[in-house]
Amino acid sequence: MKWNVLIATGALAAFAGSSYAQTMDPLHLRSLAASCANCHGTHGVAEAGNESLAGANKDEMLKKMLDFKTGKKPATIMHQLSKGYTDEQLAALATYFSSLKK
Repeated sequence: MKWNVLIATGALAAFAGSSYAQTMDPLHLRSLAASCANCHGTHGVAEAGNESLAGANKDEMLKKMLDFKTGKKPATIMHQLSKGYTDEQLAALATYFSSLKK
């Protein structure tokens, strides 16, 4: 469990230029990321048939999530799920997952 907190803290440090990241609790970020595990796997490593998020390009991941949120990118469920997050939370999640090993 301590390792996951360190990863989340490291992801937040990479996102430290934002005032949002400075106020976001690492455990809260980890909690947000855990909700992705059903489809994208524990620690972002998905089972066959789903996209792994661990180690993915942060900017591409954020663009995809924002496109899901606005409806620019069609999806079966991501367009609905992404609307439940602020843009800042999506950016923090992209930073978190990109910091994980593939």
